[in-house]
Amino acid sequence: MSALPKPKLGEPYLLTPGPLTTSYAVKQTMLRDWGSWDSDFREITSEFRQSLLAMIHDTENLFDCVPMQGSGTFCVEAMLGAFVLCDGKVLVLSNGAYGKRIAQTLAVINRDYVEIDKGDYLPPRGEEVFNALRDDPDISHVVVVHCETSSGIVNPIAEISEAVYAQGRELLIDSMSAFGALPLEANEIRFQALASSANKCIEGVPGFGFIIARKDALAAAKGRSHSLSLDVHAQWKYMNTTGQWRFTPPTHTVVAFREALKAHSAEGGVSGRGARYTKNRDVLVAGMQALGFETLLNDRWLSPVIVTFFCPDDPHFEFSAFYDILKSKGFIIYPGKLTVADSFRIGCIGQMDHRVMKNVVIAIKETLTEMGVKTAAPCAAALKEKTILTVDKETTL
Repeated sequence: MSALPKPKLGEPYLLTPGPLTTSYAVKQTMLRDWGSWDSDFREITSEFRQSLLAMIHDTENLFDCVPMQGSGTFCVEAMLGAFVLCDGKVLVLSNGAYGKRIAQTLAVINRDYVEIDKGDYLPPRGEEVFNALRDDPDISHVVVVHCETSSGIVNPIAEISEAVYAQGRELLIDSMSAFGALPLEANEIRFQALASSANKCIEGVPGFGFIIARKDALAAAKGRSHSLSLDVHAQWKYMNTTGQWRFTPPTHTVVAFREALKAHSAEGGVSGRGARYTKNRDVLVAGMQALGFETLLNDRWLSPVIVTFFCPDDPHFEFSAFYDILKSKGFIIYPGKLTVADSFRIGCIGQMDHRVMKNVVIAIKETLTEMGVKTAAPCAAALKEKTILTVDKETTL
């Protein structure tokens, strides 16, 4: 693999699930100003919409792409408001903070919902979804997070989709931290809509996201949204009619995204990007385990996007000091976001390869030494809980 561009001098690597480390070429494109109404900018918008649709292999031309201003959460809320009827009911498949956020969003926009809550260690499985839908005919939609970055788990989208459509319902996917690196092809997996963001696996910068949805569902969404600015149908119709965004777009972010898409294609598209991230993860996990760290998840559920590690039980370990020392060495990590265990997260995505991950492990080893941490092993209770909640529960399905 050819050498990846290094971050600009003085910038640390962002070992996060986005925003993430971007290429110099992506940064450089933002030095020019653009008119949102200009024909050149309208062409850029059209171009990237088509590029995103190509990633799902929509051979029957059933889908369209609708960019939306704002963060990924804006796009998920817009998707829920567009496709769930006001009197509909949603089954939320939750195994982390972002599944919980979907439930919170549904409550705020006054849509009825129920949850399958799997905790932090395991994914929802197709059989569970099938049974829940069979037992509750009022459920119209199922919503799942493709990669739940609070734990790093990849949810089994294919078997969930099969269960959803076997029961005649619709599937909505929060693919924020997966789209562009994990395959999600319309001719393989059925879904009504997905939402993702510019600053994740495509390696753009924050400022907008996008919804890829069936055209018939978009057409049926007219007048359904709870919000003026988050109205997916209105954005879709206006953009297809005029080529423009309804309200001021993040022009610099859009142009940076086009540049990021060029690099994504040159790397081999979804498969190439996913392969680099997978190697990043494998090198990271092997190195961390050699230091004595333990992953939150069993290997079969580890994503190539972000990995959660238990914090060491050593009395000299303190996360804020660990974070600050690593930052001084050029690496910014993420704190944990779990309900059951002290943890931290290390992202595997962005402009970095396995050589960078080797340096991450070296920096962590040095940091532990500087802190006086003699063992990176987690507390026995955390390991016991992991065993109980994974081995025991997995055998029931």
